[in-house]
Amino acid sequence: MATAPQPEILTAFEAAKGFMPVDEGLALYAAAVEAGALGLPLLEVGTYCGRSTVLVADAARAAGVTALTVDHHRGSEEQQPGWDYHDPETVDPEVGLMDTLPTFRRTLFKAGLEEHVIALVGRSPQVAAVWGGPLGFVFIDGGHTDEHATADYEGWAPHIADGGLLAIHDVFPDPKDEFTGQAPYRIYLRALASGAFTETTATGSLRVLRRTGAGI
Repeated sequence: MATAPQPEILTAFEAAKGFMPVDEGLALYAAAVEAGALGLPLLEVGTYCGRSTVLVADAARAAGVTALTVDHHRGSEEQQPGWDYHDPETVDPEVGLMDTLPTFRRTLFKAGLEEHVIALVGRSPQVAAVWGGPLGFVFIDGGHTDEHATADYEGWAPHIADGGLLAIHDVFPDPKDEFTGQAPYRIYLRALASGAFTETTATGSLRVLRRTGAGI
């Protein structure tokens, strides 16, 4: 099975709104393809406008499994008005709040991947609380506060099957990155310290770990 996306998929990824660089995207795709061999769904926390979803969905399509992506689509802290990552185009003029769901749906449509993705619209802890099945892959790329990153980890990591992969984005060890990457870094450290996960690859700020033991 190919561990790099086809040119049209990579083009769709690069054309979509989002923040993941290409090298991290390629590493994410390779991990999702590997995890797809388990025959279980692949799940992403933090959809935004679907940039990384394109890669996870294409990996799911290749494996014959389903991609799931979880987001309330109102934007995380750093995407709100007044912050560096805010995009005014994502604001719904009628309600005055961010709504990235329409952009996400256009991204999937343009990539030809609508049939391979289930969009779970809601807050990650609430969705995780009612999720009952095992997952081959969990990609955490949601809110960057300790509250949100910890909730994503505690909600979804228990569902990762033996041999499944946990990917965490925006892992920045430098304390100067307190807002953007320290919370993901702390859940990454927690995963390693738990003895349940072993790191497999590190590309930029993306870390990929495999479940090799019980617990979180």
